[in-house]
Amino acid sequence: MPGGAGVRRPDHQTTTRPPVAEGGPEDGPPSAGGGPPEAEPGNLRPGSRPADGVTGLRPADGVTADAVLAPYLQGQAGDFLRSLRLHREHSAPSDANGQGAEAAARALRRSARRISGSLHTFRTVLDPVWADHLRTELAWLSGTLAREHAYAGRLTRLLDALHQLSGAAVPAARGTKPAATKSAAGASPRSGAAAGPAPDAQGGAALGVGAARAGALLERQLTLARTRAHSAALQALGSSRFHAVADAVALLASEVPLAPGTTGRGAEALLEPAEHAEQRLIGAVAALPPDASAEPYNEAQDAPWHQTRLLLRLHRYAHEVVLGAADPVLTGAGHALDLHRDAAEAAAAAAAAARTPRIAPATAYALGVLHADQRHEVEAARAVFRETWPYAAAMTAP
Repeated sequence: MPGGAGVRRPDHQTTTRPPVAEGGPEDGPPSAGGGPPEAEPGNLRPGSRPADGVTGLRPADGVTADAVLAPYLQGQAGDFLRSLRLHREHSAPSDANGQGAEAAARALRRSARRISGSLHTFRTVLDPVWADHLRTELAWLSGTLAREHAYAGRLTRLLDALHQLSGAAVPAARGTKPAATKSAAGASPRSGAAAGPAPDAQGGAALGVGAARAGALLERQLTLARTRAHSAALQALGSSRFHAVADAVALLASEVPLAPGTTGRGAEALLEPAEHAEQRLIGAVAALPPDASAEPYNEAQDAPWHQTRLLLRLHRYAHEVVLGAADPVLTGAGHALDLHRDAAEAAAAAAAAARTPRIAPATAYALGVLHADQRHEVEAARAVFRETWPYAAAMTAP
């Protein structure tokens, strides 16, 4: 790939731990209907992947760009519509536990993200006005539906951390199960030096007193936020704006609006935007603050890491379009960035709770220890990312 000189080949063994399942529960493997034609046997030229990643396997002669991109987008549109139907079925009052609706909402967001990301990356071969509008609307929908799930996960994470830090019996979040111990591959990076400093005996006593109250405060605040997010999601799904999005996706399932002159062009027309997505990712990783200048409690340094996570997601979707599957060598790095995002947002929630007026000193102390613990998890996730990132030269670029 242009600009990738000095980047280690992804097929070289560079990671120090086994990869974990990519993207967590929201990201599964590409659907059977969403894979482009060159992902099928016989449509790819054999050969090893070079350092440019995306271009290691090129489409066979005679495969056109629209024959690659259109089936992927149509497959994701079909998944979106099926998930929408399941969500409506499971949202009925007869589905008491709501697990079916939650799973359908995750699948709905998954398809919406992939369509939106592909429209962004491959805008040059699509009708730009149509692509920009649909991408914006899908981003709105995905973000609206994600908030309720995010608040629930954040509350469970914080209560589990309080329990581990204090040893007190902090009640689990309502409607959730206590998190089980995770394996080293898929666990939060809390271990050894990565964990926050252990409080002394006096601090431990204060933490034990304040942990239950801190947990109750977090439960009230995040449950309220989750309830509001749930109401906002229901309102969005019943709005005329959402129905317009669903209609647009239904049309996408049957026809993909292409830019003038795209029909009949070779599939190489997709390689340039896919390469650009990968180069943006590599450049963002090279620009990440080095460990020497890292400040554990400086939330302002989180922004470039969050941006890197979004760029990795765009690269993953581009890889699915061009090659029919996500790049496996980036699985561990992607999971580390997910952990980084979760820990950073949990730390921000603990800090916000600590700013609540008129709380007891023991409660404030427990929330401060919890905030410190989550910020140490942020740093540990960054270390895991650096270990699992396969392009070693990009990590040391000036």
